[in-house]
Formats: sequence, structure tokens, C-alpha cells
Amino acid sequence: MSVKIVVGAQWGDEGKGKIVDLLSDSVDIVARYQGGANAGHTIVIEGKKFVLHLIPSGILQSDVKCVIGNGVVIDPVALMEEIAMLEGFGISMQDRLFISHKAHLIMPYHKMLDKARESQASAAIGTTGRGIGPAYIDKFSRSGIRIVDLLDRTVFEEKLRANIEEKNTVLKKIYDQEELDINSIIGEYLDFDVKIDPYIKDTTLLLNQAIAEGKSVLMEGAQGALLDVDHGTYPFVTSSNPTSGGACTGLGVPPTKIDSVIGVVKAYTTRVGNGPFPTELHDEMGETLRKVGAEFGATTGRPRRCGWLDGVALQYSVMINGIDTIALTKLDVLDEIASIGICTGYEVDGKMLRSFPANVEDLAKVIPHYEFFEGWNCSLAGIKSYEALPKQAQDYIAAIEKIAGAKVGIVSLSPDRADTIIR
Repeated sequence: MSVKIVVGAQWGDEGKGKIVDLLSDSVDIVARYQGGANAGHTIVIEGKKFVLHLIPSGILQSDVKCVIGNGVVIDPVALMEEIAMLEGFGISMQDRLFISHKAHLIMPYHKMLDKARESQASAAIGTTGRGIGPAYIDKFSRSGIRIVDLLDRTVFEEKLRANIEEKNTVLKKIYDQEELDINSIIGEYLDFDVKIDPYIKDTTLLLNQAIAEGKSVLMEGAQGALLDVDHGTYPFVTSSNPTSGGACTGLGVPPTKIDSVIGVVKAYTTRVGNGPFPTELHDEMGETLRKVGAEFGATTGRPRRCGWLDGVALQYSVMINGIDTIALTKLDVLDEIASIGICTGYEVDGKMLRSFPANVEDLAKVIPHYEFFEGWNCSLAGIKSYEALPKQAQDYIAAIEKIAGAKVGIVSLSPDRADTIIR
């Protein structure tokens, strides 16, 4: 039995999809614990690309069961499209996909409010516009609608009518938007209920029983630790807890059952959306990283901001997540770079900071201190063992381990499942 958590250790887009898919080969269950269809996990198998937004990345391993936990907010349209896409590839969902009856639903008004707020905000966050934030607002204001509410049409209609009356007032009077038709939404979601009924389960019970039976479970987060609503670069964060602690609340599994935390780390750093980014490169090197790394969002297509690996942020992420193993991705993107930087310290107002700053105002003023490493100036394609990596690449990995205080146990050399070194 083993229970492991896979977290993004940066600002998301680290390559968690590939790592979860790879590790799923030796587990019984993969469970997604937070976020929504704002996530985009890309997996490449023998040249064929799959982009998943809600369904756990383990679904591409034929014997693995997949769970969407109570901590996830579910967009019915995105979910049904994803199921249809996978079934179109011949991937069966029957008796393999299980969705928590306690998961909250994203409603049409959540998407409208998300886009309206972002467009009129004085300091935009850079959201995906998928309704994630407003859905979590309703969840924590105790007015959200959960999948279990669909089971009782009377209860569902009462909750939905109350919500839509409130949201219509906001949409019309504040954002000058058209009001929503209550009856059409009721019909749409009751139809959705029929379609997803075969997948609904008490997933908390399922997971805890599986762990008690000695089954292995891999818990998958979306986004990254630096986007965590509590521990990230607030307010430029997501609306949930991508950190490892979110796995316990988002799935109903106690922390005493967790054996290991794997942090996925890109060999450089990227960020989508707004917010401070100390190591961001606004020059030709930043553009090179974006071009060679194909750094465009899997969900929105937005170009990602690129920069050197931020060792200070990585140390912080290792600490708050309890990361014991690092999966290093996109090392191959650095193949032709002669000198590679790692940020090893933050300076603000002439003083070196002792820890990652809590406020974005300080983070925005940071002067990063770098250590540079000799590049390997050759292709890493086809390398199958750590010992076969060029010495310069091994030195770069060793430096990351020293700074992070965690061992690099997995090295990814391309998006494809096969191009991976397991140490």
C-alpha cells in the first residue's frame, strides 16, 4: 500500500499530467483533489496528445480507477466533452471513473460573473474565465449547489432559483448583463444529472476502503503551490488549495495515510496570468524559453511568462508541501543554452530576505541573485539513464537538489511518456 500526492511546485504548468500518467502505471487509483476545468494536463503517448481538464491523468492507464473528489468544482459541459473525447479514443469510463456526490457544480452564472469581474477589475488577476472563483465563493458562502442536490428536484430548484435571483440582480445592475432563464438552466442540469448518474459515488468511502485494503493511491493536484489561495502569491492565486494539504480536505483522506509527496518542478520557471515573478526574463532568452518549451496554456492558449528557475520559491514550496521527491521536467528545453541561471537569493531594499515574502508588494520589488551553470550544449534526446546525462546536466540537477533540499527522482526529457529517467 502507498498513498502519494503529486503537487505542482511552482506557478502551475510544470508537467504534472505526464508525471501522474507515468506513475499511474503502478497504482490502483488516481484521485484529483481540487480546482476545475481551469486546469490543463497535457499527456503525450507515442506522439498522440491528450489534454485533460477535469478527469485525472491516470485515465490513460487502462487498469486504473479515477476519482474526481469533493474539492473539485465541476463544469458539466467541460466534463461531458472530456468524457466524449476520451471515449472517442476508445478509452472506457465504465467502472473506472467515480465522481464525488459532494463536489460543487459550476453554473452558467459563475462563468458570466468571472468574466464580468475580470473585465472590470482595476487590477485583473488573469483568470481563465471558467467560473472557478465564483463557484468557490458560493461554496464558502454556503450557497453552492452540489451534485447531491440534483437527486432531489424540489431541493435543487429551490436552491437554484434563490441563487439565480440573486445573481441576476448582480449581473443586471452592476455588470449590465442579460438575466438568466431559470427554467432552461433547471432543465439543462437535470439532463446532466441523468448523464453523470453512473459515475456518482461516495468517493471518500471508496478511497478510505481502498487504502484499508492495501491499494495504492496517487493524489493529483491542479495548478501549483505558488497559486495556493492561502500560501501562494495572494491575490494573484487560484481559488483553492493546490498544496499537499488540499489533498486531504479535497478527498477526505486523513494526513496519517500519506506516505510521500512528489513535487513537479520545471527546469526553469513560468507563470500564466498576472502577479509578481522575480526571475521573469523580458529579453531574448525569455522568448527562447517560450518558443523552445512551447509555453502556451493548455486551457487558454495564453503565452506563458518565462524565466530562470527560482530556487527561493522552490525552497518555500518544498517546505509547505513536505516534498521529498522532485520530478524535474523540461530539462531538454535547456539543451542549447550556454549558461543557465538559478535564483539563489532575494534582495529587497538592500537587504537579503530570509524567507519567501508573504505580500506581493515585496515580491514585486525583489532583486534576484543568481548562480549560473555551464550548459551541456547537446541534445538529451534518447538518453535512458541518469549516468548517461552530460556532466553539466548532472551538475545542474545536483544544484537543484542542494537548493531545494529534496532529491530529484524523475527526470523528464520530452512530453512523451517514454522519454523519462527514473533514478
